[in-house]
Amino acid sequence: MTTEVLALNPLSATDLLTSFGTVGILAVLFAETGLLIGFFLPGDSLLFTAGLLCATGSGHLHLSLPWVLVAAGGGALLGAQVGFAIGRRAGNALRSRTTRPRLLHGMRRADELFARYGPAKAIVLARFIPVVRTVLNPVAGALHTSIRTFTLWQVVGGLGWTIALVLAGYGLGAAVPGVDAYLLPVIAIIVIVSLIPIALELQRERRRSRPR
Repeated sequence: MTTEVLALNPLSATDLLTSFGTVGILAVLFAETGLLIGFFLPGDSLLFTAGLLCATGSGHLHLSLPWVLVAAGGGALLGAQVGFAIGRRAGNALRSRTTRPRLLHGMRRADELFARYGPAKAIVLARFIPVVRTVLNPVAGALHTSIRTFTLWQVVGGLGWTIALVLAGYGLGAAVPGVDAYLLPVIAIIVIVSLIPIALELQRERRRSRPR
């Protein structure tokens, strides 16, 4: 048991699912979206891999699609709400004490999203951007976004993000027999593809903001 724990790679979606199953999905998404220390966790690949394994299975690991969706949605929504509450109480202190370059960059991106798109669109878009989805929730709290506005749009973005990636993995696993043998390259491709719409939207916004 000790050897298995020591061998666990927290950056590996398959290790996390094999070790903790559906409960691990809830815990990882809660930590990634609610606690700044979870910014490094593999939310995108975890969701996609969980959906794929619901369709294919892998050895002794058998995941239930309904329970995976519940765990993913629950972890993402609860985590965001906790992150928002932390930001309302200690947002300025978190900004001044944060020294990690990735977190600082994520905070700058979160500020840019708020300034460029406003709270509603920024909260939804941030769900699809790694690290930014971790820091935007406390940033929204520190900026005194109304609880009603934040809750509404974090639910929309959180459910859209989790359901889309889980079902994408499930659909691929159901449609392509043996695809789980090529899990790592498939996950890499899916994560890259999921970021394309966000990149295009940001590019369009930059073009619109240029002076004519």
